Amino acid sequence: MTENMPLKVGQKVPSFEIETYDPVNSDFGSFVFDNAKADQQWTILFFYPADFTFV
Repeated sequence: MTENMPLKVGQKVPSFEIETYDPVNSDFGSFVFDNAKADQQWTILFFYPADFTFV
């Protein structure tokens, strides 16, 4: 899925990878959704409108 399509309730989340920052280790890493699914890890996706806006 290459388009930015909104998800609907009950719809499966497509595969994605994002860059992350770990403040404990002061290092960057990555999160791969398919790896979390394979490891059967809980994943909470939280979206907000923009930085420095009321959520």
